[in-house]
Amino acid sequence: MALLLDLANIVGGFLLAISLLRRIPRAGDNLARAADRVAPFGWIVGVVALVAGGYYLLVHLFDGPRVFHYEIVGILVGVALLWDRLTRRNAPPALLLAIFGLIAVVVGIQGLFTPDG
Repeated sequence: MALLLDLANIVGGFLLAISLLRRIPRAGDNLARAADRVAPFGWIVGVVALVAGGYYLLVHLFDGPRVFHYEIVGILVGVALLWDRLTRRNAPPALLLAIFGLIAVVVGIQGLFTPDG
């Protein structure tokens, strides 16, 4: 379950940050093509991030040592990816989402290398 949360943070963060990542010289076009292929499944990544983040939030609230930033970021990634489906409103500014996406990628990578115990 922790692996799902970390992967949802990485993939969801990538989808949110693609507007900034497209500007990287020589790599931006390839990243944009990869994001275009994954984008139709962004809502699935959002649901996984919400479920996994919510699960760990409940576990750590009632049983765990404390609430960790991994689950908070996961929940926020899920909400950001599902924003238009949840609220029927326009998404927040793209730059804000892109910066948060980069943070989510870093948090997801950090979660991969952090022991679960």
